[in-house]
Amino acid sequence: MIGRGIVAGFVATVVLSAMMLMKHSMGLMPELDPIAMIAGMAGASSPAVGWIGHFVIGTVLWGIGFAIVSPYLPGAYWLRGTIFAVGAWLMMMMIVMMPIAGAGPFGLSLSMMTPVAALVLHIVFGLALGGIYGLLGNKQGSIAGYLR
Repeated sequence: MIGRGIVAGFVATVVLSAMMLMKHSMGLMPELDPIAMIAGMAGASSPAVGWIGHFVIGTVLWGIGFAIVSPYLPGAYWLRGTIFAVGAWLMMMMIVMMPIAGAGPFGLSLSMMTPVAALVLHIVFGLALGGIYGLLGNKQGSIAGYLR
């Protein structure tokens, strides 16, 4: 169960990272830079510190957290992952990352679109997290594990 969560968390973090890199390369919302925020909160200037923190949070914290909470969430695994990710988004936006990084609740001091963009990224993360977790638990290895 925990191992499944870690693997699913890692894959979901890779998917999220690809989306973040695409967002960055298109010049969309440059003010929303979680990697720089994580590095800054760690007191580092290197983006490598931000990327390491990003992968540790997504793989270990959220992967294990999902493995523990998933049995108590309703629906198919993709829906469970989405519900879990929306909860993580709320925590990040209201309590942890945005306020600690000085962006205020929901990151509204960055822009009005910050909460929306962050929510979209978290939903994609949750879909991948739950979907991969479901596939890994399916003994037949079919898409049915994703849909259950």
